[in-house]
Amino acid sequence: MRVPSLTPALAGVALLAPAALHVPAALHVPAVLPAPAAPGPPRERPVARSEGAVAATDLLARLGECHRISRGRYRTDAGRPRTVPVCGTRDAVFWKADMDIDCDGRSTARCNPGTDPQFAATTAYQQSDGRHLSAERLPYIVVPAPSRTWNPRKHGVRGGSVAAVVYRGRVQYAVVGDTGARDVIGEASYATARGLGIRADPRGGGVPSGVTYIVFRNSRVNPIQDHPAAVAAGARLARLFLANR
Repeated sequence: MRVPSLTPALAGVALLAPAALHVPAALHVPAVLPAPAAPGPPRERPVARSEGAVAATDLLARLGECHRISRGRYRTDAGRPRTVPVCGTRDAVFWKADMDIDCDGRSTARCNPGTDPQFAATTAYQQSDGRHLSAERLPYIVVPAPSRTWNPRKHGVRGGSVAAVVYRGRVQYAVVGDTGARDVIGEASYATARGLGIRADPRGGGVPSGVTYIVFRNSRVNPIQDHPAAVAAGARLARLFLANR
């Protein structure tokens, strides 16, 4: 979380409802090659793909207008005005916001106290083995802690709930894996951002707007760390969401 302040593939899902080069002889090759660069974490290219067969444009069109279910609105960052409502349909809740990078949970090469000054070694929800989630490896989103503004659990949103995160024509399925401040919304794990082609650096990554977070009500992936199960469930729930107009 950014400021103080949720196997077998489908069986783990319960609904509560990716020639050598020829060197010309005349070309002089130096006998001494430059020293290799200092070791460091490998560079990654953004994945920039959609998971599943449901198009991002179809999901966004299905949402329609916002029927607000939160009592008030949320900030996208601490100190900013409250501009983001939580909206609801019969089958899903959603909000449109920015994306801050959550690197909390287990310490890894890209998520640790050295890469993230606000790193926390815990997540609100844990794996089936009791360990905290890995933000670098598991696509998850962050929901605000329950408050008078909105209580996620009352609308079928809890740890392990299945989410579809949409950005610039791409869909990334994820789970609810952490909670944040009571008045701030718009945050997801390193892995979620990378899957959407968003810069995932916790120091300055993310995007200021244009991200839609859709959480399917009363859905759950168990164990929470089973991402293939989340993709399978997310794709199925997204198809049902489009069908149930």
